Amino acid sequence: MTLLLFALGLALLVAGAELLVRGASRLAGALGIPPLVIGLTVVAFGTSAPEMAVSVQAAASGETAIAMGNVVGSNIFNVLLILGLAALITPLVVHQQLVRLDVPVMIAAAFLLAFMARDGRLSLPEGAVLLASLAAYTALQVRLALRERDARVVAEYQGAVGREGARVNGGWPWQVLLVAAGLVLLVMGSRLLVQSAVTLAGWLGISETVVGLTIVAAGTSLPEVAASVMASIRGERDIAVGNVVGSNVFNILGVLGLSALVSGQGLPVPASVLAFDLPVMLAVAVACLPIFFTGWSIARWEGAVFLGYYVAYTAFLVLDAAGHDALPRYSQVMLWFVMPLTALTLLVVTARSLRGARAGAGGPRHD
Repeated sequence: MTLLLFALGLALLVAGAELLVRGASRLAGALGIPPLVIGLTVVAFGTSAPEMAVSVQAAASGETAIAMGNVVGSNIFNVLLILGLAALITPLVVHQQLVRLDVPVMIAAAFLLAFMARDGRLSLPEGAVLLASLAAYTALQVRLALRERDARVVAEYQGAVGREGARVNGGWPWQVLLVAAGLVLLVMGSRLLVQSAVTLAGWLGISETVVGLTIVAAGTSLPEVAASVMASIRGERDIAVGNVVGSNVFNILGVLGLSALVSGQGLPVPASVLAFDLPVMLAVAVACLPIFFTGWSIARWEGAVFLGYYVAYTAFLVLDAAGHDALPRYSQVMLWFVMPLTALTLLVVTARSLRGARAGAGGPRHD
């Protein structure tokens, strides 16, 4: 019964997010908001609605470990698994704004969270700062999008959300009803998911933090999986990458900010998250910059590296939760062999890319 309730909660969350994004996108389009702005705000943030619903519900009900684990786990899942899977389908071309603005913002948000969490708690004022930072970031995104002159990027978002905005079936009252129905389903689904996750943790004999980092995080990231993979298949590669980056920023600034306020006394940060999972999230965010920078793309082999690291991360959590004897040896292999080899590979690829760019800039001109 617990597994059935968990599955039902996930289904309600995904359905609620779909209704919310569809209704909000069409309403925004009917109001004349450009598709690029809709994609960067309504769609990107709407796919994070399950994380918001689950973490806020968990914080309000006192299950703070699930609230924190859900966000940290979702951000790791989004980059390593979703981008890895999307890049394996087709190499992803990265728009320069992502490298120059959005990825640095994602990295800065991750470091801001780590700084605030260093004392083991996100306080109410810190939650307010996170929400204010999200408002400033969103305003900047809208301003830049309104000045967007890249025809290819505009065309991608027009194709993805423009048709939805242009066709407002049943008029705006119907779209408002869709938004309301989506919110109701999100609330219902989040309650079922949090309650069943707590029961599941006790049943499996593992901590609520681990459940939040793995099962709950993967489940609430299903809308991002669907959005990014479908965008990759359709060739809308800026959307595939932008959705993940925007979702990660929203998770840290919006979801954790509101969760800290809703909890009433701030949001405790489990010691295990502070010692391991938060540094992993930081490393994953920082790794995006050189990977994105090399040729402004994510190649298939880089996608495979992302996927491999997610498998390795999940394996570590499972071994740690089970107290398996292989954990120390596994940790040593990851720390002293796999991670240094990956860092060296990134440095070499980045150096080659920079050398190629300088050679191209300094080469002969043919006027």
